Amino acid sequence: MRAWWLPTLVAIAACNDDSIGPGTPPQAPATLSSVSLDGAIALTWSDNSYTSDPDLFQNYRIYSTTYDLDNDRCGSSWSLEGTTVAPEFVVGALRNGSPRCFTVTAVSVDGIESDRSPFRADTPRPDARNVVLYAAQVQASRSGFRFWDDLNGDGLAQDSELGLVGSANANDMDFFVDRDISGDLFLTPERLGTGVEYYDENAPVEDLTSIDFAADQAYRTSGILAIPGYGYVFEMDGGDGFKRYGALRVTHVGQSFLIMDWAFQTDPGNPELKIGRNGGTAVRR
Repeated sequence: MRAWWLPTLVAIAACNDDSIGPGTPPQAPATLSSVSLDGAIALTWSDNSYTSDPDLFQNYRIYSTTYDLDNDRCGSSWSLEGTTVAPEFVVGALRNGSPRCFTVTAVSVDGIESDRSPFRADTPRPDARNVVLYAAQVQASRSGFRFWDDLNGDGLAQDSELGLVGSANANDMDFFVDRDISGDLFLTPERLGTGVEYYDENAPVEDLTSIDFAADQAYRTSGILAIPGYGYVFEMDGGDGFKRYGALRVTHVGQSFLIMDWAFQTDPGNPELKIGRNGGTAVRR
């Protein structure tokens, strides 16, 4: 199946050319995975289109379209994002909080295009690295953190409204850093409607981008131990009937402060925080 994203006239012409041209299409990429980034999506896929027949393979083409999160459906108007010979590509200049659907094809040396890979839906989200928060017992004014505060009331997340460090004594912080009598630091939810859970309570995560979907589960509202290398998922009340989700990875825990990386999904109700499983998200056309 070729030229499925082009107007009908072009698709017909492509089929006519293929019927009299030499060669066959490459294998379609068997899997497609993604990583949510700040204003971008990193895509990786299986390289079977090349490895199955290196002499036939020329390059990959990467396409994107809109994605309807509520109905789990990709749009019908696909745009070419670029080409590459490597089984990876970063789609940039994307708007945070705007879901996109992606697919990849392979092209032969004769210019014949393969079927598409599995679809992969993903949503860019803002993030930041190396944020320092102090224990409330040490410096209360810099111990609280809020992923997003809609300061101007427009329902949109501006850069100045994201990743806000504040006081543990303010009840509008999502959480603050607390220290118990033994010296351990805890991430303690503060704002009403905020809860937290380990991404994986049994193991650290390699990077902030290793934190996946926010699970549909009960989130604790009590403090959770801050452990270097571990990932955490926060569920928050967006104030508009939709939940908001944030990801956090602790990189350092000291006696008086911790250092963390964070990400926040600006799309209301969207639990996508980052990395795709092999094979991609199953979505319908």
